[in-house]
Amino acid sequence: MRVAVTGASGLLGSALVPFLRNHGHAVVRLVRRPARDADEVRWDPAGGTVDMAALQGIEAAVNLSGENLAGGRWTEARKARLRASRVGPTRVLAETLARLAPKPKVLVSVSAIGYYGDRGEAWLTEAEPPGGDLLARLTADWEKAAEPAAAAGIRVVHPRLGVVLSPTGGALGKMLLPFKAGVGGVLGPGTQYMSWVAIDDVLETSRHLLERDDLGGPLNVAAPEPVTNRSFTKTLGRVLGRPTVTWVPSFALRLAYGEMAEATILSSIRVRSERLLASGYRFRFPTLEGALRHVLGRSAA
Repeated sequence: MRVAVTGASGLLGSALVPFLRNHGHAVVRLVRRPARDADEVRWDPAGGTVDMAALQGIEAAVNLSGENLAGGRWTEARKARLRASRVGPTRVLAETLARLAPKPKVLVSVSAIGYYGDRGEAWLTEAEPPGGDLLARLTADWEKAAEPAAAAGIRVVHPRLGVVLSPTGGALGKMLLPFKAGVGGVLGPGTQYMSWVAIDDVLETSRHLLERDDLGGPLNVAAPEPVTNRSFTKTLGRVLGRPTVTWVPSFALRLAYGEMAEATILSSIRVRSERLLASGYRFRFPTLEGALRHVLGRSAA
């Protein structure tokens, strides 16, 4: 297929573009600067404009737009940027796709398990309602922003991603320096659940959702074995061969990061990828230690 991708230079996009090309798809990257290459299309989501003529003939789109949630303390200005980087661009893309003739078959618009909010030890499937915190409300609005595409008859899928494991960025990328230095440790109570997914499975899932015309709506994308923060800490330390004796109390995280700590570091989200598994997808990396050894290039002793 000819696939348009937003957020192509980010953590996921920079891996997804070559992955899709290696599987025979032609990729068009939507960029916010003037287009320089034949595979680029200029768009200005803040201004609501897209070069529609250059998008004629696309058969699918993957929307990865969104500023990093864990990039710093959530000031009012930063919260506004987090929303503006997700809701507005998604709506502009959905409205643009709805006006194309012919219309693309599918829009895969990425979402996050932050939709559910802090839910303790409860298992969460796609049937659960959204949580009530800022991140949950933002994620729900992010998904709703794609409704113009669905209303136009385009199949819209929202992969709700768990914590993506990649050594080049995201949560794991931030952890590597302290853990390699031997000062990594448990964050907060350590009992909060982390639903994670190897970046390889994110890529494979994206292709699965593009190519399966019977899948739509929200799908959780997290490995079958969520772990507590304490278990994640011990496993990462074992894979790196480093001690994990440090403990950062909850109050220190709240002082340092405020609302962001509550919504991301201390929040407990135990997800089951019920719809994805029912579709026949099988995770390449279902266990945490196997996933970490793979993405970090650390073979078992």
